Amino acid sequence: MRFDEALPGADPGGESRLKNILVTGGAGFLGSHLCDLMVSRGHRVFCVDNFHTGSRRNVSRLEATKKFWMVDHDVRQGLPEELPRFDEIYNLACPASPKHYQSDPVRTAMVNAMGAWNVLQRAEADGARVFHASTSEVYGDPEVHPQPESYCGNVNPVGPRACYDEGKRFAETLFMDFAKTRGITVRMVRIFNTYGPRMRADDGRVVSNFVIQALRNEPLTVYGDGSQTRSFCYVSDLIMGLDLLMHSGSEAAGPMNLGNPAEVPVHDLAEMVIDMVGSRSRIVRLPLPIDDPKRRRPDISRAVELLGWKPKVALEQGLEKTIAYFDATMAESGSAPSKTAVIARSGGHLSELAP
Repeated sequence: MRFDEALPGADPGGESRLKNILVTGGAGFLGSHLCDLMVSRGHRVFCVDNFHTGSRRNVSRLEATKKFWMVDHDVRQGLPEELPRFDEIYNLACPASPKHYQSDPVRTAMVNAMGAWNVLQRAEADGARVFHASTSEVYGDPEVHPQPESYCGNVNPVGPRACYDEGKRFAETLFMDFAKTRGITVRMVRIFNTYGPRMRADDGRVVSNFVIQALRNEPLTVYGDGSQTRSFCYVSDLIMGLDLLMHSGSEAAGPMNLGNPAEVPVHDLAEMVIDMVGSRSRIVRLPLPIDDPKRRRPDISRAVELLGWKPKVALEQGLEKTIAYFDATMAESGSAPSKTAVIARSGGHLSELAP
C-alpha cells in the first residue's frame, strides 16, 4: 500500500487531534524515544532513516501498532514524494558521536546541509511546523561558562570536529532564515550530552564507553587528566523537553539549550560507573583529542522560564537504567557475563530499570 493511500493528509485542527508526524533519524537513540512518545499518543508516525547509525531494533515493536511506518531513506536525497502531507516534522538525522561523524566528514557535513534543506522544503510545502535538533557542539570549546544561547561559540572551522560543529551551525542558520523569509514555524534545540537506553555500544561517547568497559572489566579510558567536565541529561528528560519546545508559543523561537546543568568531571563519572557496576576495571589515561571541549554546562534559564522544564532524573538513577540496558543487551548477545546480580546488590531495582 502506498503511504498516500494509507493515510489522509494534514488538515487544520487543534493540538489534541491526531497528526501525521515525520521524524528523520527516527531509528536512532533520541529519534526512537521520540517516536515512542508520538505513537503512544496515537499519532501516525513516519520514521525516515538510512540506518547509518540508527537501528531497526530500536523501532521494530512500533510497527505492530499500525501507527508507525519505517522508511529506509537518506535525507541527503530529498524526501520521498509518496509520503503523506505532514503536520509536524522533526529533523534528527545526523551521526552525533565523534567516532561516527568523523568516519566520513564530508557525508556528515552534507547530512547537515542537504538534510536541513530537504526538510525545510517539505515543511514549507506541507505548511508543517518543523523542529531541528542542533547541539551544544555549536559552542565548540567554550570560553564562556555556563553557555547561554546568546554565546556565539569558539569553534575551529577546519578542525577534526568541524564537519559536525560547523555543519550544525550552518543548519541553524538555514532554519532561522527559512523562518524569517518563508513564514514557517521553526523550533530549535541545542542538545547537551544525553545518555540512556538505546545508545550504541560502539558510539565512542563517554557514558557508553565507561559502562561497556566496566561490564567487561576492561580499563576505562579517560582522555586527558579527566578534569574536563560534561553535563549529563537522561534521555526521558530530554525527550520531554523536545516535546514542550515543539509545542511552545512564539516566545520560544530561536535556539534553546536543553541539558542537565549539573557539571561532572569525567574522572568522577568513571569512578561512579566502576563502583555502580562492581567492576574490577581500572582507569587509564590517553591523550586529549584535538578541540575536545574542556568544560560543558548549559545555561537552561530560558527553558525553565519559557517551558517550565528542568531535568528530573539524577545521574545515579539514570546510570542504573543505562547499565541495566547494556547489561541485558550484552548478555543477550553473549558478549559479556551478566552483571545484573552486582547491579541489584548495589541498590538498583532491575524491575524498574527496563528501557
